Amino acid sequence: MVRRIPLEHGLSSSLTMIFGAIALSWSFTVAPAFSADLSDLPTQLQNKVEAATKACTGYENGEFAIEWGAVERVDLDGDLYLDWVLNESGFACSTAVSLFCGTGGCMSHFLVEDELHSLLNQGWDVDDFGPERVLLANVHGSRCGGINPTPCVTASTWDNEEKRWRTTGANWE
Repeated sequence: MVRRIPLEHGLSSSLTMIFGAIALSWSFTVAPAFSADLSDLPTQLQNKVEAATKACTGYENGEFAIEWGAVERVDLDGDLYLDWVLNESGFACSTAVSLFCGTGGCMSHFLVEDELHSLLNQGWDVDDFGPERVLLANVHGSRCGGINPTPCVTASTWDNEEKRWRTTGANWE
């Protein structure tokens, strides 16, 4: 089972900024630039890291690394608990620069409760829209009838009952 961490709420934005600045300055003076303890990752995400490691070592005996930002904790479904995201944009292989990402973007793996879903994207964010928590993803322009530089975005919301993402394409007239 995935360990769920509640979000802190009730802090004013100025207090949040102060704590953020303290944490940022502390990270530059005390912590190493990046040190990932992957044993904390849920099994589903550890499996993704293991597959990526095998793919890298299998290509000219490359060395696999996970860079800063590959693992994120964010509330994806609006239940005030942190979910897991594994971004392959933070994967690196010494022998293959484009092994994990291409013109379509990189895979991001979103783990809500025990459900893992992946999306090829060129960047993503979450925001509240009325009562819904919405995952916004910048995707390849071909998904909108264009080519790579054509602007194209998807919006998805988590369905807690069916345990899946809901999204639709707009029919503009």
